[in-house]
Amino acid sequence: MQTPSRRQFTRSLLTLGAMSSAPMRAMAQGSGDFWALLRRGGCVVLMRHALTEPGVGDPPGFRLDQCSTQRQLSEAGREQARRVGAAFTREGVQLDEVRSSAWCRCTETAELAFGQHTVWAPINSFFNDATGPTQTREVLRAVHGLAAPKNIMLVTHQVNISALTGTFLAMGEVFVTRPGASDHLPVLARQVF
Repeated sequence: MQTPSRRQFTRSLLTLGAMSSAPMRAMAQGSGDFWALLRRGGCVVLMRHALTEPGVGDPPGFRLDQCSTQRQLSEAGREQARRVGAAFTREGVQLDEVRSSAWCRCTETAELAFGQHTVWAPINSFFNDATGPTQTREVLRAVHGLAAPKNIMLVTHQVNISALTGTFLAMGEVFVTRPGASDHLPVLARQVF
C-alpha cells in the first residue's frame, strides 16, 4: 500500500474541511457585533478570496504573473465579491487600507469588492511551501499597533487565515479580528456574503 505524500494529505484535509464547513457557514451567516465592531475600528479584517472554479490549490506550473495559469474566481465568486463591497458601502464601514495576496483570485476579489488593493507578500499563499510560520509572524508584527478608528482589510487564503486565527473559513467569508497580546488574531465576529 502506498503512503500518501504530505501534499496529498494536506489537500485531503483541506477538501474535507471545505466539505464539512457547509453547516458552519449556514450557522455563521452573521453576528450582531460584526458591523458595530468595524464601525468602532481598530480591526484587522480577514477575507478569504471569493468563490473559485472547482479545485484545490493551483494547477501544476502556475505562474503569479499569469492569471490564466491559476485557479480563478467563478462568476458566482465575482458576484459574491461585489456583494461584500456593497455591504461595506451600505453599512458605512471605512477601510483605511486593503492589502491582497498576489494570487489573481485575491486581487480580483479585492478590486471587485473595494476597488483597490496593494499586494503584500506576507499574505501570499503558503499552501505548498514552508514559509507559513515566518509569514504569519510578519503579519502579526505588522498589525500589532493598529488602533481605532483605523481598519485594515487583508484579502488572502484559507491557509493564511487559519494560521493567523486557528479557525477555518469558507470562500468569501470575512472575519473581524483585533490585534492583542496573544500570538494569534482572535475572531470577534464573522460573516458570509
